Order: sequence, then C-alpha cells, then structure tokens
Amino acid sequence: MTSPPFEPPWPETQHGPGCSLPDPAAPPWPIAIPGPPQERGFYHPGMEPADIDLRNATYRRFVELGSAPSAADVAATHDLPEAAVRAGWHRLHDAHAIVLDEDGEIRMANPFAARPTDFRVEAGGRSWYANCAWDAFGIGAALHVDSRFETHCPDCGDPIPISVHDGRPDDRSPVFHVLVPAARWWTDIGFT
Repeated sequence: MTSPPFEPPWPETQHGPGCSLPDPAAPPWPIAIPGPPQERGFYHPGMEPADIDLRNATYRRFVELGSAPSAADVAATHDLPEAAVRAGWHRLHDAHAIVLDEDGEIRMANPFAARPTDFRVEAGGRSWYANCAWDAFGIGAALHVDSRFETHCPDCGDPIPISVHDGRPDDRSPVFHVLVPAARWWTDIGFT
C-alpha cells in the first residue's frame, strides 16, 4: 500500500508571482561542507574552523554556566583576546549560528536562551532557558539527557507540563504551533 502524495497545508498561491519566500527548488539549508561529518558537520559554508571552534567553546561555557557567557569569560577560559571573541561572535551571528543582542552579547545560542523565557528546562540536574517550545525539546536532545519543562497555554494560561524520556515526550498530545513560517524565522528570530 502506498501513501497518498504529500499535500502542503498552505495554498498553492503562496509561492506565486511576487512571493518573497525562498525558491523551494533551491538546495536545503544547511549544506554539508566537504570533510568527515565528525570533524566539520553541517555549517554555513562561509564558517572558518576557528569560528566553529569558538562556537563550540561558547556553547560549552553556556552549558557549564547555566547561562550565557560573556565575551570576557569565553576569552579568559580559552586564552583568546576578547576582541577576537567579539569579532568571531559577529561572524557567527551573520551566519545564523548564534544570535547577538544590540550590545553584542549572546541573546540566543539555540536551543539556549540568554534571557528568561516561558520555557525553563530541567535537564541532567541543571536548568536553562529555551527560546521556545521547539528549543525546549532541543536542550535535552543536545545534552543527550531526559528533560522536563513546564510552560502555559498562551490563550487560557493553563499549565502545560512536558517530560521527555529517551528522546520522546511522555505525553504526545500537546500541539506545538508556530505562527511564522520557517522560511521567515530569521527575519525576526527574537519574535519567532
């Protein structure tokens, strides 16, 4: 038995003349950079190995601290000049690998949020803020541990507890709704 063809939930006219969405025939993002995946992974094609190392160091400190590291902290921890960390963070921001705030500090290192949100995740005996429900699931996945978070219905305010064990939510009935199409997330990633 074959499955019926996929029917997108949006009208066909969304991709008509004047549409600002990316060409659906374009290659998917991110693209793979040549080299063994365990060494390079999937990154923006313009990212240099030093920036990937800086990104990994920044994430490592975020996990260790339970909050966003400062540029001075990453610089001191990894014996780098602070100016080099800030310059690297700006390149990573431009490549959508991290999100900086208006002062050049970490705002998001997805799935981790630097600011308090409605998604406080408990994972591995520690806690972090996530940027959204999607990222709340991502923290446990990134750390390879079970996790739990509680948020609330934005309409009625009822609590929504979520526990994840072995990579799967215990209750699979909650629905995650994203108001902004994925192709437009980076237009205003803070709102998305």
